[in-house]
Amino acid sequence: MKRNILAALVLAVVFLGCSNNMANDNLKWEDNLETALQKAKQQNKAVLVNFTGSDWCIWCQRLSNEVFSKSEFEEFANDNLILVKLDFPRTIEQSNETKLYNNNLAQKFGVRGFPTILLFNSSGKLILKTGYQPGGPINYVNHLKAYL
Repeated sequence: MKRNILAALVLAVVFLGCSNNMANDNLKWEDNLETALQKAKQQNKAVLVNFTGSDWCIWCQRLSNEVFSKSEFEEFANDNLILVKLDFPRTIEQSNETKLYNNNLAQKFGVRGFPTILLFNSSGKLILKTGYQPGGPINYVNHLKAYL
């Protein structure tokens, strides 16, 4: 009986720990920068590009958990941004085409670590290269607004 309870507790802790690593957000992420830049020009919005290692990068997961999954960021993004996620996972399958596309963009923009966040204005000009910022969604939104 005690072993069953202990086993159930261990499984619950493992399950909760794993589920917290990959926060779900309600954001609409594109996977093509060129398409996003076209939409941004038409809608007069900026483009935020998230270079991430979603299934292994602790700082990427923190950014997702602390910022991207929060309503304050979602509201700002819906009104002001076209979002692009370029993932570099270790355990999630991707097509060779996706891997090549993402790697080419990472090389083009000098991405050396994760997360790397690029912000383009509605004209397609790169205006910010940043990453994880502590302080939650409001701080992150203010950080982005300073460049828009």
